[in-house]
Formats: sequence, structure tokens, C-alpha cells
Amino acid sequence: MSSRGNIRSSASTLAAILTVSTALTPFAVEAQQVGPAGPSAPAQQAPAPQAAQPATPAGGQAGGQSAPVAPIAPSQMSVVRAIAIEGNQRLEAETVRSYMNLSVGDSYDQDILDQALKRLFSTEFFADVQIRDNNGIITVVVRENPIINRIVFEGNKSLKEDKLRPEVKLAPRQIFTRSKVRADVARILELARRSGRFAASVNPKAIQLPQNRIDLVFEINEGPKSKVRQINVIGNEQFSDGELRGELATRQSRWWRFLTSNDTYDPDRTAYDREKLRQFYLTEGYADFRVVSVGSELAPNRRDFIQTYLVEEGPRYKFGKIDVESRIRDLKPEMLRALIGIQEGSWYNAKQIESTIESLTETAGLFGYAFAEIRPQINRNKEDLTMDVTFVVNEAPRVYVERIDVNGNVRTLDKVIRREFRLAEGDPFNSFKVRRSRDRIQSLGFFQENLEIEQKPGSTPDRVILETNVEEKSTGELQIGAGFSSLERFIADVSVTERNLMGKGQEARVSFTLSSYRNELELSFTEPYFMDKNLAAGIDVYRRDLNSFRYNSVGDNDRQTTYEEVTTGFRLRSGFPITEFWSLGLRYGLSQAEVSLDKGVYFTNGQCNLFTAGTYLCDLVGPEGKSNRTTSAVGYTLVFDNRDNAIRPSRGQRFTFSQDVAGVGGGVNYVNSRVDYDRYFNLFNSGWILRSGVEGGWVFGWGGEDVRINDRFFLGGPRIRGFAIRGIGPRSVRTCTKAGVTAKTCTAEGLSYDDPLGGELYYLGSVELEVPLGAGAREMGLRTSTYVDVGSLWKVGRNPSFGTTTGVEEQLLGDSAKPRVSVGIGVMWNSPFGPFRIDLAKALVKEEGDDTEVFQFNIGTQF
Repeated sequence: MSSRGNIRSSASTLAAILTVSTALTPFAVEAQQVGPAGPSAPAQQAPAPQAAQPATPAGGQAGGQSAPVAPIAPSQMSVVRAIAIEGNQRLEAETVRSYMNLSVGDSYDQDILDQALKRLFSTEFFADVQIRDNNGIITVVVRENPIINRIVFEGNKSLKEDKLRPEVKLAPRQIFTRSKVRADVARILELARRSGRFAASVNPKAIQLPQNRIDLVFEINEGPKSKVRQINVIGNEQFSDGELRGELATRQSRWWRFLTSNDTYDPDRTAYDREKLRQFYLTEGYADFRVVSVGSELAPNRRDFIQTYLVEEGPRYKFGKIDVESRIRDLKPEMLRALIGIQEGSWYNAKQIESTIESLTETAGLFGYAFAEIRPQINRNKEDLTMDVTFVVNEAPRVYVERIDVNGNVRTLDKVIRREFRLAEGDPFNSFKVRRSRDRIQSLGFFQENLEIEQKPGSTPDRVILETNVEEKSTGELQIGAGFSSLERFIADVSVTERNLMGKGQEARVSFTLSSYRNELELSFTEPYFMDKNLAAGIDVYRRDLNSFRYNSVGDNDRQTTYEEVTTGFRLRSGFPITEFWSLGLRYGLSQAEVSLDKGVYFTNGQCNLFTAGTYLCDLVGPEGKSNRTTSAVGYTLVFDNRDNAIRPSRGQRFTFSQDVAGVGGGVNYVNSRVDYDRYFNLFNSGWILRSGVEGGWVFGWGGEDVRINDRFFLGGPRIRGFAIRGIGPRSVRTCTKAGVTAKTCTAEGLSYDDPLGGELYYLGSVELEVPLGAGAREMGLRTSTYVDVGSLWKVGRNPSFGTTTGVEEQLLGDSAKPRVSVGIGVMWNSPFGPFRIDLAKALVKEEGDDTEVFQFNIGTQF
């Protein structure tokens, strides 16, 4: 936003500017407050634009009131001997003459000269015009309107310049005219009113520059927002004022609504509320309901508004006879009747009629009738207060896809979008396949939300054009996660992901995790259409350094590292669809893991100390204190997915079943099976998204091998919120009761150790409800949710035992299938810095040995 000093920098000083007759030309235009159906704020008189007048040449007249110097009598006609043009700078003299519609040799009188004067003014090229008549010699003295050098806005705070620029139709290098300035002022005031600022005013000023140029300045005084202080309803008998206010988009102004904008006064929103109120009554059976009037009056503070709705409810109706008629041969009435969910005798509901029309239209689309017209014929019986409804399916031709148009993709290749279409050009139209195509394109995550595929008439009545207008969004993501727990202390995750590499739909990812518990580096690449076939292929290469640690009971819970695990490997992936919703993924992975213990800490007399290390770790590393194992595994994943959006689903379900078998070479043998199911509901299509999900897993060894500790499942946060990482499941707690020096005894009486052991079986369930917020919060990208998590982890294979003479008391805690339960709330914010999430969760049910955690947050950014 430019300052006034910058605007005037082209002139030497303000005093020097004011010496020019047209140096600073103000045009004051005040806002007028208008209510939609009643008196509003008193309108302030908008003074006519004032412009400084230049010095008038001798014998001339100023402004638009000019007249010929030597007027002639109306009945006296003269002949034009010559037409001279003076004062023109940019326009050619011949151009000015052409606007007069008067030529040499023409006869003229006073009326003809007046008409020529008006025509010159109507061009809006001139600030002033004078016509002088000297016995047939016509002299036209003009002062051209200036050229706009630049347009500047001052005083605007909430009305951002990127919103104001499109409203202003004047532009640099255009000719300045007062009518266009007035129109631009009106548009700016309308923009202010739409944001609830009815006290706004706009004062345009013109700053004269050399060569007949000006800087046009719009001085904006936004004023305070006009709120709706109170909403009254008169005439309602069946519903209270509070119930009806809850149906309106406008809210009464209250201090806690500082994050929303729906408590500001907006005539457009008031008109929308009238319709919402009508729709509400129509869904409750009041078919004769009408809003008589809506009055908006100024509150005593002369700034806010009080709205009053006057309504007539009328009687309540029920559905009478319900029937359907079809004029399309392929659509039998018997089949269509089964799609009608309206019951005779139930209360009349206009929304049920709309839903039935949508269902019938979609069914017609499945048979290829894209433009089938379904009209409900309603017969109102005022005697018995019933509504008979007959749905008439009018005749329409079967439609074929003529063309598929994709617009708006600048970076994404055309084929990336077209390959998601379930129809091809020339195919019979099918509404289900159109909807499925929309969902698949939306699930790419490359484009705007609420993407639609428009159906437009083709070149003939039996042809349809499918047009998709996309708006690309950021597909690169820099994710930075941070958290704090009693187990890991500080943890940081950094990942860089590009989901649309070079516009080809390929995904590349680099992730790095750093904490006191583990360091991980992973490189991943996925080609969703390998060799332009419907076959996905990918590769993952990773390195994981795990430093497991625990706390002992001496030294204020000192933290000690237990074992170190270094895993290096790769995984090859492929996948292909079986049907539209079922797909199969195959994979092969090869990795080498080295697990080691610090001999100086966990070995005594050359043997693994069963007290400090524990039975499972000693078995894992063996007598050498180090174990190297190669794992070669093949696996598959069977997936059913019909969600409407893979990134932010609101309806649909996803089911996966996966198995990995280790032992195809290598030295590790196990079978790992997992099942996962999630379902999403958009409750009443109101934006309340309910997600329910369950999952479970079982891993077991084969070929005489037990499952090693690092191949078991671990459960905790963030999968089950309210618990720390690895905070649930079997734990080995060993306490020293008698100090000794052998490999099976402890060295300090009272010392204890606590190690998570993992489990071979687990289950996890979750129910989460996303709560919609107001329009203001949605504009800020805020979302909230509340959730309940339930889960458990158990079975370690065998229980450790030290006997009674070792001086060690060992307990196996948490090895139970009993559920752990937590509840919490989460807040998600698409901040300017990237996605941000905070979770606060409380563990309600836990077992002895479980480790809980209340707070966790995550932040990232997109590019």
C-alpha cells in the first residue's frame, strides 16, 4: 500500500502542487446504509464530485455549461465555413470534428450547435468544451480529460488490495472520467458492505502530474463492522425463537464469536436466511409457510442492526398418495417405485422430494439418460391436509460421451487426469462412472476441494460433453513434527514429499527422524502407472538406527540405553486394480539387522546379565553380545476402497488385509498378518464427519523359531492417543532383592529395570467425530475433532523366570488382552506455516505398567 508521500513524490512540494488549478481534486462519496426490508442507518448526502476549474480563455465559458459566444436566433440558419479545433493534445483535430457530426458546408443553428456540444461531452474524452461561432467560422476549444498514471488505495486495512483491484474498472493509461470514478466508488462501497462495513466511505482524489496525467487515489475509511445485535421472530407458534435462530446463517453478535464473521450484517445473507427459514418449515410439513417481511433497523448505538422476521406458519401437511410415472421405456415404474423412500401418512418433507428426484435422476444416468427430467406433480388437499406426489420421468434420448475437456491444469500433464476417468469418448453416459471419475481425480490430491465434472449438451441431443475445470494446488510438502514424551523426551520428524513430480503424478519422498530413541532415513519413489499401464511400481530404501532405552529406579529415574539395532534394507512394491474398488499390492523386502548390547554394561563375567539386560535381550544377542540376522520377506495387501477422497474422506470405507512371510531365504522365519477397516459418514450432510475404525494383527514364528522382540508389534502413541510411544503391552519389570555377582544376579539391592517387550497379538479401535466450525474458522483452516481410542497388545511367547536364589524378582506386566481406553480432542489448523495439529488425550482405562502421555503436537508446511 503506497503512502501519500510516495504518491506526491512526482511533484516538488505540496505547495507547488496546489498552485496548479487542478492539482488536488477531491471527490467525496459517503456510504449509505440500506436495510433489506426496513429503515436503516441514515444516508449521508454524497456531494457531487468537485473539480478545480482551469482558467477560462477570454470570451469563453467554463465547464459543461458552455454555449456558442454569438448565439443565433433559432429560426436563423447559417452555413459552416470552417471548423477549427483548439486545445487538443492527444486527439487529432479530425477525430474531434467527427464526433460533432458537423461538416463544412452544412447548415446550422443554435440547436445544432447544442447537439454537437452534447455529443462531444458524451464521449467522456473532455473535461471542458466550448464552441464559438464567428459568422460561420466554428471554433471548438477543448480540454481533454487526463490520463491515469496509477491507482492507489489508502486507509484500507481489512479490505485487502488484492480484493479491491478487481473491483476497480479504471486502470493506468486509461482516460479519467468522473462517471467511471463514481462507478468504482460504488463497487468499493459494495465490497465493504459485503464484509459488514456499512459505515465505510470512499473519497477519490486526483493528483495532477505533468503532461495532463494524474494519480488517482481512493481514500478509504472502512469504519467499524455492523453487527446483528438481536434477531426477533414474530408469528411463530410451533417453534421457539431460539430454534428458528439456530436455522439461520446469521448469528446474534456475542463476544465469543470473535473467530466468525456470521454475526455481521449482510443483506445477501439476510436473503439467504429467508430461504433457509422457508426450507426448514417445508421439511417440517408446513407447505403454506411464508416469510411476510424482514425488517432491519438500527440499534440504539446507531451502528448495529436489529432484525425482525414476520412469518406465517400455516397448517401442517402429511404425504398422501405417492406414485411414479415413466415415459422412458428402459425405466419401468415398478423398478423406480422401489427407490422412493417416502411413506404415505408421514409428515410432508420437501427435502425427501429433492432426495427422491436426485435418486431417480442418478438411476436414469446409470441407464445412459444424462438429461432425464424428473418433475414432481404435487396435489395439495386442504380438506384432509395431505399432499399427493407423482414423480414424472419425462422422455429423453440415451446419451453418449462426445468429448472430455480438461481445463486449468498448468503443471499436471493432461494424461494424469484423463487416466482417472472411468468413461472414454464415445462411451454411453453413466452417472455412477462420472461420480467415480470425480472421486478418483479428487483423491489425487493435486486439485481444489469440491471438484465437479460438468455435463454440457453436445453437438446433438444424444451427445454430452464432460468438462472438468481444475485449480492446481501445492503438491509438495515439507513436514516437520515435534513431540515430547516421558520415553523419548524430544522427538523430531522431517519429511519432504512431492506427490506430483514434474506433473507426471509420480511421488517421491525423503524422510528423516531424529530423537533420543531412534534415527531413521528413508527414500521412496512410486510410479502409479508404470510404463503407462494400470500398474503401480515403487521402491523404498531405508536405514534405521534404534537406541532402545529404559529407566531404572536409582538416581532419580536415570535413563539407560538397552540395545542398539541398525537395520538397512530395501523394499520393492507393485500394485494393480482387480475391480473398480478392489486392488492387490505385492512386495518383496530384504534387510539386514544388527542388534547389539554394550558388554561393559550388560555383561558380567563374560555372560549376558539376565537382570540388567533381561531374558529376551540375552536370547536376542546371544553369548557374543551381537546378533546379525537377514530378513527376506514377501507379502501382499488386499484393499477395498470406495472413499470419496483419499486425503480428506467424508464418506465411504476402506478395508485392507495384509500378510508378510519371512523365511524366503535369510535367517528369520515368521508370518505377520494384519487387518484394518475404516468407515466415514457425513452425518446428515451437515459437515459432521464421523470416522470409525478397527484394526488387528497377529505375528507368529514358524520352522521352530520364536518371534524376536524386534519383529513383534508395539502399541502406543500416536496410534492410540493418551499413551506414550510403546506405552501399552507386556513389560518386563525386574527388581533387585539381593545383591550378587553372578550373571543371573543384580549388583545393587533395590535397583529395578522396566523394558517394553512388544506382543504377538494386538487390536485397536477408534471413533472420531470432526466438528464443523463457523465460516470464519473455516476460512482460517481450523478444524476440531473429538475421539475415543480403544486397544490392547499382548502375548510374548513365554514368561521369564530366574528362580528363587538369584536375588531377582521379575514381573511381567501388561500382558493382557483387556482394553485400554482413552478420550481426547484434537485441533487442526492449516496455518500460513503449514498444517498444525494439537492433541490432548486422557487415558481412562489402563493396566499396571502402561505409560501415559497427555500432549502432542505436529507442524509442517507445503510448497
